[in-house]
Amino acid sequence: MEDIEIYLNRLHNSQETWSETADKLGAPEINSGEALEKWLAEHGELPQVKLYVSDEKVDNATVDQIIAAFGDRAQVIEDEFLNIIDETAHITSQSKPRCLVHRDGDLHAAVHVWIIRRRDMGVYVLLQKRSHLKDISPDCYDVSAAGHVSQNGEFRSTAVRETAEEIGLEIPREKLELIGLMESHYSSGKTHDNEVRAVYLYRGDVDEDSLVLQESEVAEVGWAELDELLTVIKNEEFKHCLDLDELAMIKKAVF
Repeated sequence: MEDIEIYLNRLHNSQETWSETADKLGAPEINSGEALEKWLAEHGELPQVKLYVSDEKVDNATVDQIIAAFGDRAQVIEDEFLNIIDETAHITSQSKPRCLVHRDGDLHAAVHVWIIRRRDMGVYVLLQKRSHLKDISPDCYDVSAAGHVSQNGEFRSTAVRETAEEIGLEIPREKLELIGLMESHYSSGKTHDNEVRAVYLYRGDVDEDSLVLQESEVAEVGWAELDELLTVIKNEEFKHCLDLDELAMIKKAVF
């Protein structure tokens, strides 16, 4: 039997949460804690039940009630929820756990922030080396900072937040220069990461030694001259997860 996957979104109201639970259990009569407990008592062995709980630090009594009712009959998984992008390229109100978005290949929103500077007639970009703990592309050189747009979020605020969290750099919103949107598709094993990303530039004189790196995300950072970087990528001389089209977009924006 297939797993039962219930999304418990801490940003949803009680009615939405009970509706989700009832729908996934195929039991429309479930609309309260008492009804859920009665239903569970009347049913014997269930398929594996997985309760995916959104990771916002907000109180939601209905979510907590459902978790308590299932007890050890369900696996509780806390995760970031992401809004899905539909076939018309619009961000919808439908949200889903990040791990399942990557499993199912749903299109979702992300941001890339490129920190650049000019030195000796060249343009340099700040690269981060992804932590070995990352589930996607560990130990690869990547964009200065990046991240997914969480549910109910938007691109620019996410770019500000992710840059501060990953490398400790506080960038004012107005200093981020949007240079375009790109669609990206990555698959490896059971991971299918399909995203629409907003690409931003920050033209600042940043001292990499003063940055505070988020150890779970970033192993190290360093500057690379853009043309030299393009050359070594084409010659496959180092491990990276950079996009040549995105680097071409940066070059077009700065020259």
